[in-house]
Amino acid sequence: MNFIIKHESKGRMRFHVKQCRMSIRQADILAYYLNTNKYVDEAKVYEATGDAVIRYVCSRSEIIEILKKFNYTTAEVPESYLQNSGRALNAEYKEKLISKVVMRFGRRLFLPVSVREVFTVCRSAKYICQGLKTLASGKIEVPVLDATSISVSILRNDMKTASSIMFMLSIGELLEEWTHKRSVDDLARSMSLHVEKVWLKTEDSEVLVSSENIKEGDEVVVRMGNVIPFDGTVVAGEAMINQASLTGESEPMFKTLDATVYAGTVVEEGEITFKVTKVSGSSKFEQIVSMIEKTEKLKSKAEGKASHLADRLVPYSLGATALTYAITRNPTKALSILMVDFSCALKLAMPISVLSAIREASFHNVTVKGGKFLEAIADADTIVFDKTGTLTKATPIVAEVISFDDTMESDELLRVAACLEEHFAHSMAKAVVDAAKEKGLEHEEMHTKVEYIVAHGIATTISGKRAVIGSYHFVLEDEQCEIPSGKINLFANLPQQYSHLYLAIEGKLCGVICIEDPLRPEAAAVISSLKKAGIKNTVMMTGDSERTAKVVAEKVGIDKYFSEVLPEDKAKFVEEERNAGRSVIMIGDGINDSPALSAANVGIAISDGAEIAREIADITVGSDDLFELVALKAISNGLMKRIDTNYKRIVGFNLSLILLGIAGTIQPTTSALLHNASTLAFSIKSMEDYIK
Repeated sequence: MNFIIKHESKGRMRFHVKQCRMSIRQADILAYYLNTNKYVDEAKVYEATGDAVIRYVCSRSEIIEILKKFNYTTAEVPESYLQNSGRALNAEYKEKLISKVVMRFGRRLFLPVSVREVFTVCRSAKYICQGLKTLASGKIEVPVLDATSISVSILRNDMKTASSIMFMLSIGELLEEWTHKRSVDDLARSMSLHVEKVWLKTEDSEVLVSSENIKEGDEVVVRMGNVIPFDGTVVAGEAMINQASLTGESEPMFKTLDATVYAGTVVEEGEITFKVTKVSGSSKFEQIVSMIEKTEKLKSKAEGKASHLADRLVPYSLGATALTYAITRNPTKALSILMVDFSCALKLAMPISVLSAIREASFHNVTVKGGKFLEAIADADTIVFDKTGTLTKATPIVAEVISFDDTMESDELLRVAACLEEHFAHSMAKAVVDAAKEKGLEHEEMHTKVEYIVAHGIATTISGKRAVIGSYHFVLEDEQCEIPSGKINLFANLPQQYSHLYLAIEGKLCGVICIEDPLRPEAAAVISSLKKAGIKNTVMMTGDSERTAKVVAEKVGIDKYFSEVLPEDKAKFVEEERNAGRSVIMIGDGINDSPALSAANVGIAISDGAEIAREIADITVGSDDLFELVALKAISNGLMKRIDTNYKRIVGFNLSLILLGIAGTIQPTTSALLHNASTLAFSIKSMEDYIK
């Protein structure tokens, strides 16, 4: 790629691509190429000017080499990304907005007054019909007020005012439609699939391959806790499938032989093998858009309140108009009231405030699935943390492997453990698999079907022998595995600073894998900051021992902790807190956190955790820095404060216009102009960031 550097500072560069014109597709390809590069923090591409701005974390010479290597034809970009990037939508509505403004001023410049008046009368029919329909349905709402103000202006032969009212209404409708479609598409993209690897079923085994290599007719295996990556038909196994992302229903559906499964749904229990019928990622996107369009998931209570308040004020506006005319017999003063309605600003500024907050959250690596969840964050007084992968780092490591079987060395134990753990998405499982990979230990499939027991461990058969790996409770109590004779002392002196995974074969403990799971360095500061931001109760719930839980809770400043808990215990605690009148945030990353995430007012998943946790959660935060939670709380608090301020300013300003109109200080046209200008001003103000 040929480019010119227009401006640069440390870690930031603005450059211009040397080509005649940049298409929307080319801009999307370049944006994807840059944003997926590990050395690029953030990239924005502007197709109108052919410019791009990037923030990077490598040397200047390295980023220049990265840019030089770019080529539109060789860059690998998922077709679903190009189809649903949102750039074309923005271009379409920008063109519509500019066209409306140009057409209005063009008519005023080039058409005679008589023609413009006929055009205004014809155009008014749309708004008058809407008002009559609303009135016929027994409602006195905003369309009635709009129709009345336009009709009165035309009857008074004040075509200029009628035209201005309709122009501002059309601009408001266009902006509302644009922001709605943009928000739905942004939300759908955030919920779309990001599955990189899948288990491909072959004649004699399963192979982990890139999802891009899958084609129609292939058979894919999906186990508990994982997302189904494609549409297909079940050919083996049975499972309970969570289809909330498509249908909005929280109850899982039972799927067995010949049943249809859909991309983006999650296996909650069981295991299935399905034949792929569609590999296009756009089907998932379109289904999510359809689901969002049919529900009120996007709307916060504040948005609904704004819409209802605007409608409730209409009868008062009409009554005040009639009363003013009855007292003053001055149609100009009465019309001044009709020129001002509260709906435009209330209905436009509130959703824009919410969308701006969602957008700002995304800058902090936080994906919010709807405005009502930001409102719930602001109202929350209790926050519940899972420990592993949440308060501790998302990438625990294997510190030591201790053998209890004289015939198996530590590397062999690690190899067997990795073979079992690679099938399941959990931070500790990933630590085992990564440790084996670092040592170059090949762990080809040596076992029969693996069974995952939530919050306990894994069970399977190796060479006809039952093998289990998991917690102390699962391996030594539930499975009643024995410690080999002569190894009691070794077992009693296991390193206490680590978490332990126990591996047993045929009822005998073979080894203990010691997992180092260090606390996040920012954890204590984050807990303190959340308390200052309004959180009254901080709770930690973990499946670890009492000893480990107590140490962690004391270090980070948690108010209350619970150890050795099961998934149902977490969900039960959350439900009890809600029944007690508290608003609860649940934060977790694993399969065992899913019930509690669903039960909370707001479920927040850590992005590197299990796919089912991310799918069920209302909000997903990046795993690099827990301070993103503090930013999220600040944005949510700021949103509610801004909404409250907007209410007061909008009602106060428009009420002032009405009073000035009644007093005869301003004319109806001036009142309409100030009202519409204030609507735009409030909307623009609502787009400002919440964290300065």
